[in-house]
Amino acid sequence: MSEEVINAARAILIDNDRGGYTVPTKGLYPFQWNWDSCLSALGFGHFDEARAWAEIQTLFDHQWEDGMVPHIVFHEEDDGYFPGPSVWQTGRPVPTTGITQPAVAGFAVRRLYERAQDKALAEEHARSLLPKVAAWHDWFYRCRDPEGSGLVAIIHPWESGRDNSVDWDAALERVPTVGVMSFERRDILHANPAHRPTNAQYDRYVWLVQHFRSLGWDNSRLHDASPFRVVDPGFNAILIRACDDLGWLADKLGDKDIAERSHAQAARGITALETLWNDEFGQYLCYDRAVGVPVESPSIGGLLPAFAAIPDHRAAALARTIDKLGQKAKYLIPSHDPETAVYDGARYWRGPAWLIVNYMIADGLARAGEEATVERIVNDSLLLIEESGFAEYYDPITGEPCGGGRFTWTAAMVIEFLTRER
Repeated sequence: MSEEVINAARAILIDNDRGGYTVPTKGLYPFQWNWDSCLSALGFGHFDEARAWAEIQTLFDHQWEDGMVPHIVFHEEDDGYFPGPSVWQTGRPVPTTGITQPAVAGFAVRRLYERAQDKALAEEHARSLLPKVAAWHDWFYRCRDPEGSGLVAIIHPWESGRDNSVDWDAALERVPTVGVMSFERRDILHANPAHRPTNAQYDRYVWLVQHFRSLGWDNSRLHDASPFRVVDPGFNAILIRACDDLGWLADKLGDKDIAERSHAQAARGITALETLWNDEFGQYLCYDRAVGVPVESPSIGGLLPAFAAIPDHRAAALARTIDKLGQKAKYLIPSHDPETAVYDGARYWRGPAWLIVNYMIADGLARAGEEATVERIVNDSLLLIEESGFAEYYDPITGEPCGGGRFTWTAAMVIEFLTRER
């Protein structure tokens, strides 16, 4: 059965391959997405190492001069997605968006390098990518942590990868809608509108894009100019893990400067992450930097720090919180606590389970020795595939497949789960 599922997953990666990059799925997402590509590369790495490296190289070919790596690269024209290049107007030779996404590249590059069968190919690509990934990390701490706290803020919900999370509700309410351009959403033509963000949320998403565009996409100004500035523990944990992994890679490749800088960034981040811990919730909480208050929202963002090298007692506490969620949902891990009034098991990041988050949390908890929780997460993930196919995300109580189908990174995570090293 495992080999059959792996073959089906490989077929999805190949079907969504566009040469040097993959699309997340046909129709709904017709371009290259940042963290989708990096995580999808892990799947390719099990059967086509050259193609895996190409995926990440293509993404970094479109890195901005200041170090930022955009969240979408518009390689080809396609009017099936909104907002497209004509809305973003970033002025790039190949159009991109002007915001970023979770920094999983450093983690993915280390993992591909460690597993490589073709050592020469891996070293060539790792050496090429090392300074580029380091420049991206430096950009984060320079442009999204201007006071040097050790934690970066996102300035648009789309940067988090968790677009419509409950975590953003209060901050997003402060974003005005006056002057928002008229637009036609395309996502709801490809997926059930009940599975997607609301129109009211989209109005605010678009207002932020127009606002940043009016500032000429000047990253030295955007953080302070955004009414939406939220410190997401999950986003930061991914960046911290990537810094740590990049430091490891730089050590291996003999780049002392990047190694020292990366390890220092990771260490400072781990220390700062402690300020987001909440004993009552048994997890980390977001912090609304614009108004200086914590966001009391029990979401998956506060469990994702397991992915980073947090203290063992924190990892154990997160495992207990996840175990409690496992009593409320048939399939781990719901992206929001099912017992809250705002939980919605089918609507994007307001409740559904996502295999990419399951993978990252399981990876971190395995390093911390929380094997029983890891086994439940992995088994639930594979059961969802068996019962509901390779969907974008799933209702954690019913197992209903939601969002797009034949999804690239879901397939990649299945390959990872089924071939993971014990």
